[in-house]
Amino acid sequence: MKKLQFKVSINAPVPKIYDFMLGINSKSTYEQWTSLFNPTSSYEGSWDKGSKILFIGVDENGERGGMVSRIAENIPNRFVSIQHYGLLNADKEITEGPEVEKWANGFENYTFEENNGTATVTVDLDITEDFLAYMNQTYPKALDKLKEICEK
Repeated sequence: MKKLQFKVSINAPVPKIYDFMLGINSKSTYEQWTSLFNPTSSYEGSWDKGSKILFIGVDENGERGGMVSRIAENIPNRFVSIQHYGLLNADKEITEGPEVEKWANGFENYTFEENNGTATVTVDLDITEDFLAYMNQTYPKALDKLKEICEK
């Protein structure tokens, strides 16, 4: 598993960024910035610590798929840790087997910091080799989209 880190500076207060990034008050803000990964990107579940959450999208065949995860930590406006432990494939949760084993227990962590009115969001991501190029290309664009919607 490889570790990636992405950062973005946003001219907005951390509580607004936290809310928009996770879609706390309106899931549509989460769906806007994550649409760069999949135009139908959404989630089902809760951001509460210990909660199960599904990160979902519809593929080119109209099948729902994505990640089965749990919220390992959520300190509002400071830190969120997502532990990915399974796949969603055509609405079936798969939590074991070769496809899951290569990245199971990978984390996606968001850290929020504010300094003199500018916030920095840092994303630390565990990723498999086969998604490295995709994430290096797509994640910065997604964070730019988050920046755009937060600064409106």
